Amino acid sequence: MHPKLTKNARTILEKRYLKKNVDGQVTESPEEMFARVARAVAEADRRFGPNSDIEKTTDTFNRAMTDLRFLPNSPTLMNAGRSLGQLAACFVLPIADSMESIFETLKHTALIHKSGGGTGFSFSAIRPARDTVRSTSGVSSGPLPFMEVFDAMTQAVKQGGTRNGANMAVLKVDHPDIEDFIRAKNDPHRLTNFNLSVALTDQFMSALTADQDYDLINPRTGRSVGRIPAKAVFDRIVDSAWQTGEPGIIFIDRINRHNPTPSAGHIEATNPCGEQPLLPFESCTLGSINLSAMVDHSEINWDRLKQTVHTGIHFLDNVVEINHYPMPAIEKASRATRKIGLGVMGFADMLIKRKISYNSEAAVVEAEQIMAFIRAEARLGSEALAGQRGNFPLYEKSVFFKSDNGGMRNATTTTIAPTGTISIIAGVSSGVEPLFAIAHQRRAIDEHTFFDVHPFFIATAKQEGFFNDRLIDEIAGSGSLQKIDAIPDAVRRLFVTAHDIEPKWHIRIQAAFQKHTDNAVSKTVNFPALATQDQVAEVYRGAYDLGCKGVTVYRYGSRDRQVLFVKDQQAVSGPQAPRPRPERTMGLTQRIGTGCGNLYVTVNSDDMGLCEVFAKMGKTGGCASSQIEAAGRLVSLALRSGIRVDSIIKQLRGIRCPTPTWQNGKMVLSCPDAMAQVLEIVSGTEPVQIKGMLGVCPDCGDVLAHEEGCLVCHSCGFSKCS
Repeated sequence: MHPKLTKNARTILEKRYLKKNVDGQVTESPEEMFARVARAVAEADRRFGPNSDIEKTTDTFNRAMTDLRFLPNSPTLMNAGRSLGQLAACFVLPIADSMESIFETLKHTALIHKSGGGTGFSFSAIRPARDTVRSTSGVSSGPLPFMEVFDAMTQAVKQGGTRNGANMAVLKVDHPDIEDFIRAKNDPHRLTNFNLSVALTDQFMSALTADQDYDLINPRTGRSVGRIPAKAVFDRIVDSAWQTGEPGIIFIDRINRHNPTPSAGHIEATNPCGEQPLLPFESCTLGSINLSAMVDHSEINWDRLKQTVHTGIHFLDNVVEINHYPMPAIEKASRATRKIGLGVMGFADMLIKRKISYNSEAAVVEAEQIMAFIRAEARLGSEALAGQRGNFPLYEKSVFFKSDNGGMRNATTTTIAPTGTISIIAGVSSGVEPLFAIAHQRRAIDEHTFFDVHPFFIATAKQEGFFNDRLIDEIAGSGSLQKIDAIPDAVRRLFVTAHDIEPKWHIRIQAAFQKHTDNAVSKTVNFPALATQDQVAEVYRGAYDLGCKGVTVYRYGSRDRQVLFVKDQQAVSGPQAPRPRPERTMGLTQRIGTGCGNLYVTVNSDDMGLCEVFAKMGKTGGCASSQIEAAGRLVSLALRSGIRVDSIIKQLRGIRCPTPTWQNGKMVLSCPDAMAQVLEIVSGTEPVQIKGMLGVCPDCGDVLAHEEGCLVCHSCGFSKCS
């Protein structure tokens, strides 16, 4: 048994990565998987010289992976040395304004998803809804209906695949259909296989700063079709992201200012998690360094990190060489730039080992220092390969990375990509995210559920002398240490989680890594449930000011099911108790007319979402008042037990009493119906499109977390974006 792999890591490998026979039985050990991948990738050296020491390269690659210092993206682990041989994770495909182009791209997308890749598109070239279609004398349907076609195809293809198909749809902010695009995923059942990003231009950001209007441009004609206030559109983006986590934003002009090969085209889209801007038909090969493994006795081992960076660059360039590309056009574009993306995982664990709080100036400095070192060594590694193998074909036309040695093997070398599954294999925190919780729920194969407490915390608690089982139960209840008085202040500051951290620190850490990353940084800025739209807007503006290439936000509890990741809120079957009512709540009271008189409905929230409902008639006493009180108590009980808000509303909506009435143009059928209508208002949806909470893992039934711009399961490694 591999000494460094956790039980959970082995379970994930057996389920998703290791070879199986026709009966579905695992026929490969983790050690054999690493050896298979190392051998297959090392074989690329043979193409650059008959005297290449394949055995030495194989051993170097194998040691980096088995020591869990470096891991490539999932398709490489799955497919290297096997018949499929498709090793890239992300692709961007072009879509032009014609039926032929749209459905040709649809076919290409299906082939990529079949091979295990994710796809990004810009729909900005498609003429807007109700525009002229000369060939039929009809009118255009606009980009959104075609996005739904791509979504349906992805759903069909992923049923038989080993990885879930994922898409990114990008639309420029000056497209006439931009407002429909912004609202597209306010319906939680729409475009479920897509992430959405609005491409914000410098012109738009300038108009926003100056509180001015900007032009909407018909892509078919290139002419303005009207002007609208930039702030109104920005506020709609913010409001939608506050409600649902989407759309994200990318700063498209900044991305193109860092396009290393502008002669090859204009970048319009990214991969599904937004960290990899690509030209049409390009793919990118990704891998991540385990930063936690670079720390010895609280100090960074710079020599080990340097060696691992050079190994990673060599490995990823070899992957570009041996990859079985799904289409000739993709092979041509990918080989022309040879883009690779070496990133990191385990940053939060590294900080803990270094005794640095994530939400601190020291962490920002650490992020800049570590990534500057990695990029410098990555470029040196690419230069060295160029001396042996030649430059990437478009090097002479590139505008960046001109080295003193006159060569570069790869147009880009660094990317901070999501590491949802490979970080679980490595047993470390995801990417550059903070810890999501100190105690994680795990589900064993026999369906037994247990809580896995972060090993660094257990070691610290034992060393400091405050470890006990009761304390662990208390931590499992919330996932956070911040309200547990028995834990010393210094330990609480060190072991902060995503929801303990103010949003400004999320974006500052992202910006620090972005400063020294060729491509972009995949990261989620997490907000508590009671965060405001103004706070989301502040992060968006801050991301632009600090030099980020894009940003994704997630407000806790803002999708169709809760991010239930800790003990007190887990989604389980069978009897369960409601979470305790907190001492302090926040809410509002809505007056609504009923056939029995005015009903005053109060809806309160705590830091985990809606938690209670009170209702009182303007006139007191009688059977009606007692029934209203009983209904409020039961609704409160349901909310604190994790029942979906839309399920509660469906039960109350439509209950009719003998004296219905009208209010503000709406029929109020009864007091329970009135309570449901107020819940709809408070939830931000009318009628029943509830933006409640996140979801459970479709593979293991565990709960999902929103990290790195995606939904991931810390229990089994499922990722919605891969």
